[in-house]
Amino acid sequence: MIFNSITFLVFIALFFPLYFALKGRKQLWLCLIASYIFYGWWDWRFLSLILISTLIDYTVGVILDKTEAPDKRKRLLVISLIVNLGFLAVFKYFNFFIASFQELATTVGIVPSFNTLHIILPVGISFYTFQSMSYTIDVYYKKIPVEKDFIRFATFISFFPQLVAGPIVRASDFLPQFKRVRTFDWDRFNKGTGQILWGFFKKVAVADSLAPFVDQCFAAPEAFSSMHLLIGVIFYSFQIYCDFSGYSDIAIGLARIMGFDFPDNFKTPYFSKNFSQFWQRWHISLSSWLRDYLYIPLGGSRHGVFNTYKNNMLTMLLGGLWHGASWVFVFWGFLHGLYLIVQRVIGPKFGKLLTAIRMPQIGRNAINITLVYFFTCFAWIFFRSPDFTTALNVITGVGSLDNFNFGSVINKFWVVKGFVLIGILTMIELADFKFSFSDLILNKPAFRVVSFASILWLIAFFGSFGSNSFIYFQF
Repeated sequence: MIFNSITFLVFIALFFPLYFALKGRKQLWLCLIASYIFYGWWDWRFLSLILISTLIDYTVGVILDKTEAPDKRKRLLVISLIVNLGFLAVFKYFNFFIASFQELATTVGIVPSFNTLHIILPVGISFYTFQSMSYTIDVYYKKIPVEKDFIRFATFISFFPQLVAGPIVRASDFLPQFKRVRTFDWDRFNKGTGQILWGFFKKVAVADSLAPFVDQCFAAPEAFSSMHLLIGVIFYSFQIYCDFSGYSDIAIGLARIMGFDFPDNFKTPYFSKNFSQFWQRWHISLSSWLRDYLYIPLGGSRHGVFNTYKNNMLTMLLGGLWHGASWVFVFWGFLHGLYLIVQRVIGPKFGKLLTAIRMPQIGRNAINITLVYFFTCFAWIFFRSPDFTTALNVITGVGSLDNFNFGSVINKFWVVKGFVLIGILTMIELADFKFSFSDLILNKPAFRVVSFASILWLIAFFGSFGSNSFIYFQF
């Protein structure tokens, strides 16, 4: 079931009245059942994976709470990691590693007899396995108390608003909220509804409007002019941002109406002045997860410059692999690891140079933002491309400057519509970031009515209503 479908609108229209009519454990049971229906609507067979992961990690947590022996505690943690990472290894990476091994063996004259498997990738498996693992790791290190209520824990793992595409919510933030008394609250309803509508605008109006042009560019890059491909790359940077941040906004808004508070997952990432800031603003729940559960345990920046660079690169490579079983995703992670290292090496010198030539602060900010956006878009080419050949064709096509004029662009209506939507998005998000525009709207009833009506009109006028799946469902 996807948010931008009639099925989901019917589902949520039935769910909310019943949810607020119930109290206590009945409300919790409804949330759990609804979450399993939501996920099982796509393919009920994969509910078994969530259930197994839930049972294993719940049991591991309970036993960890009663165990003090270091060796036994470590073995329990290993069991949890093997189960969760094992699901990822089999369902997401098995065919990738087998195919990669076959290609490598063939290059040295060996013809392996391994076969790949016909495996369907379960939607959202990367998200709920990371969420479940973070719980057992935190319990192991005694950072959080064990959750002994199985229904609460099962709901934490399968909570439908953020089940299939995040944000990845930590147990330390989420589990205590289940102890609240959750009743209908108009303030929560208004704020949640506003964020949901904004999320739908991002997804249905912006992302889905840009998608046809982007798909056209990456399907046959050699058929289009340099200007056409450049616009396609720019459009993809906003398509993936609006698609994913739109999902996060809807998820956070739904949770807020239900009485739960989730942290923001995106904060105007394309206005970042460096790549460290970019990763503090883009997919924040994943980047913070990788920092806390991978980068810091590896040593972080504590053991010298070389180890810092190594840990940066390893974290970003694994972050790229997390996104998909393909070498183009790994290379995308490599590029961002390289960006972070180069930033550490030349960033301070570049800043001193701009200061030495008396560049005003607004000029320095503009240069830094432009550079970060440019190199981010370059990396997005590999992220979007199905293979390296396509990526190189896009890069050479843009770099050739062949027919670098607007007259060479096909489907000019799509282009004009796309840039109008990007302009609306940018102005509103900047106003909200700088002046807390959303708080003003939500606190003033008249502004709220006008704003909600305006967003609905924008969705109706510009929206693409094909129930297009969210990009991050494949991860």
